[in-house]
Amino acid sequence: MNSKEAQKPRPVVLTGFMGTGKSTVGRLLARRLGFAFLDLDELIEKEAGMPIREIFSSSGEAGFRASESKTIERLSAGEFGTDLVVSTGGGAVVREENRALLRSFGTIVCLKASPEEILRRVGSRADRPLLAGPDREEKLHALFSERRASYADCDFEVGTDGLGPEEVAVIIQERLYRNMQGSCVSPHKKTPENG
Repeated sequence: MNSKEAQKPRPVVLTGFMGTGKSTVGRLLARRLGFAFLDLDELIEKEAGMPIREIFSSSGEAGFRASESKTIERLSAGEFGTDLVVSTGGGAVVREENRALLRSFGTIVCLKASPEEILRRVGSRADRPLLAGPDREEKLHALFSERRASYADCDFEVGTDGLGPEEVAVIIQERLYRNMQGSCVSPHKKTPENG
């Protein structure tokens, strides 16, 4: 039995801006690790009985963020299990208390992409309420700048520009096992990985 079979990494929490591939990569990574996958946005939508854009419309961003924080509290309390790869919404880590709960739960991995790549990926999709209306590019750049420090508060980062989701999942898996073998830097100090 090799070390990968003998040991499992901590739960993995994928953070990052919209369009960085958190849900797609999360599903692939979960399969590779033999973990379950949990998308926090999908869970919130299911429990609310409506898409996020409708939650924003009916309760505002503050109402959505309150639901998001409650879901993160439940996650950190172990309600959904522990052998998990979790994909967060793009704004979940803006609240410091959310980041603390997520860190207590697992390894935080931030997926990165350039603003230009993000804009290309999200295009004109209507399911992005924070980019609704005119000036999508300006809104994206402002939001990107506003959240940069929150995303940087992670265990490590992985750049996704020019990579397919499977390639990103492999990079994360290799980094997780390398960190388990003691070759990582101090805990909770991010180091860039391919980006």
